[in-house]
Amino acid sequence: MAVSFKDTRRTIGQHMLADGMSPVIDLEKSHGSWLVDGKTGQEYLDLFSMFASMSIGYNHPYILEHKDRLARAAVNKPTNSDIYSPEMAEFVETVGRVAQPDYLPYSFFIEGGALAVENTLKTAFDWKVRKNLQQGKPQGGNQVIHLKDCFHGRSGYTMSLTDSPDPRKVQYFPKFDWPRVTNPPMVFPMNEGNMAVVQALEERSIQEIKGILSERPDDIACMILEPIQGEGGDNHFRPEYLKALKELSLEHDFLLNFDEVQTGVGITGKMWAHQHFCEPECDNECTVHCKLIEPDLMSFGKKTQCCGMFAGKRLDEVEGHVFKESSRINSTFGGNLVDMVRFTLYLDVIEQEDLVQKAAENGEYLLTSLLKLQDDHEGLVSNARGKGLFCAYDLPTGEQRDTLTNLLEELGALVLGSGHRSIRFRPNLNINRKEIDTGISMMRNALSRL
Repeated sequence: MAVSFKDTRRTIGQHMLADGMSPVIDLEKSHGSWLVDGKTGQEYLDLFSMFASMSIGYNHPYILEHKDRLARAAVNKPTNSDIYSPEMAEFVETVGRVAQPDYLPYSFFIEGGALAVENTLKTAFDWKVRKNLQQGKPQGGNQVIHLKDCFHGRSGYTMSLTDSPDPRKVQYFPKFDWPRVTNPPMVFPMNEGNMAVVQALEERSIQEIKGILSERPDDIACMILEPIQGEGGDNHFRPEYLKALKELSLEHDFLLNFDEVQTGVGITGKMWAHQHFCEPECDNECTVHCKLIEPDLMSFGKKTQCCGMFAGKRLDEVEGHVFKESSRINSTFGGNLVDMVRFTLYLDVIEQEDLVQKAAENGEYLLTSLLKLQDDHEGLVSNARGKGLFCAYDLPTGEQRDTLTNLLEELGALVLGSGHRSIRFRPNLNINRKEIDTGISMMRNALSRL
C-alpha cells in the first residue's frame, strides 16, 4: 500500500527511530539543489547533499533521459563478484577513464563506505604480514596508526578508527587498541602565530608516529587518514605534513592509506582531495598531484554511489596479495549494479559539464563569501576555510552551531555541523552562484537571530 507524505514519519516511526530532518522528500519534484518537502511543498536549498553523497543534485535531465538504464539494472540484483554484465563493464571502464588515478591501478567495489575502508585495512594487513614473512620476520602486521578527530566508519575494524565528536557512535562497542596520534589541523588565516601552532602540532604528531614505529617496528600495516577530516571538524593539513607521512611509510614499510569517502569526486575542485597537495617549491614537475604524497591505498564512497577502493603498485612487493589471490577480499554483491549504472551516468554529466573545474571556481566564490560573512560577524564567525566547495566555518560554541542549523532549516536551507562547533558546506557540484548567494543570505538572517 502507498504511504502518504503526511503519514511517512509516523509509519517509519512504528518500527524505527525516526528522528531525522523534518522534510519528507518528494523524489519527483525535487530538482537541482532544491529538495522539495512532500508534506508542505516547501523547497529547501540543499547544502548537505545527502551527507555529501549526491554529486549533481536531484533529477538531472541527463539522468531522467537515461532512467531506462537504471530501471533495467534494478529489476534483478546480480552478484557482481562472479556474474558479470555489460553494465558493470561500462561502469568499470568509465571509472577507470574518468576517476581512477593511474598510480592506483587496482580496484575493488563493495556496498558501503565503511566496508570500503575496511577492505583497505584487510589489504594492508595482508601486505604487511606477507612482507614480514618474506623477510623472515614474525607475522605481526596487525596495527593501524590513525589521527585524532578522525571518522572512518562504524563497522568492525573501522569503529576502532573513529574518534567522532559524538561519542555515542562508538560507545560501549568493543574496539581494537590501535595507536591514535595528534592531528595538526590548519587554523585560518594562516598567519605567523597560527603557523607556529600548526607546525608544533605537526612535529608532535610526527614524533608520536616515530615512537610507535620504534616500539612496534614490524606491526604497523598502514596509516590511515582523511586528506581533509570531515566529521571531525573540516580539518585541513599542510602538504609538508602529508609528505612527512609518505616518507615515513617508505622508510618503515607501511602503506599510506587515504580515506576519500567524503572528500572525493570533485567537491574540493580536484577529482580527489589528495591531488591538491603539492608544495610550491616542489621540483617533481607535478601537474595534478605530488608524487611525494601519493597514497598506496584509497577508499571512496558517497558520491561514487558504489563504494570501494583503489590500490597502488607497492602491493606488488609481495606475492599473492589480495588483488592477485581469488576471494581474499570479496562480498556477495561486489557493489550494487544500480549504483554502478547511476555513477556511470553521473560521471558522464561531471565530464560533459566540467563540474570538477566548476566546483573549483564556485568554491572560490563560496569561500570569498564566507570570508566576507566572517568579517561582518567578527567574534561570532571564525576560521572560514575550504578547498573547492568543501567549505566550513566555526562558531564560538557547539550550542550556537546547533541553534544555527535549526534556524537555517526554518529559513529553508539544509546544512550539517562538523567537529565540535563547525558548520560544513557539502553542496552539489553543479550548484550555481545565485544559489550560493541565497544560502549566504539565509546564513546572515540566521546569524542575526543568534
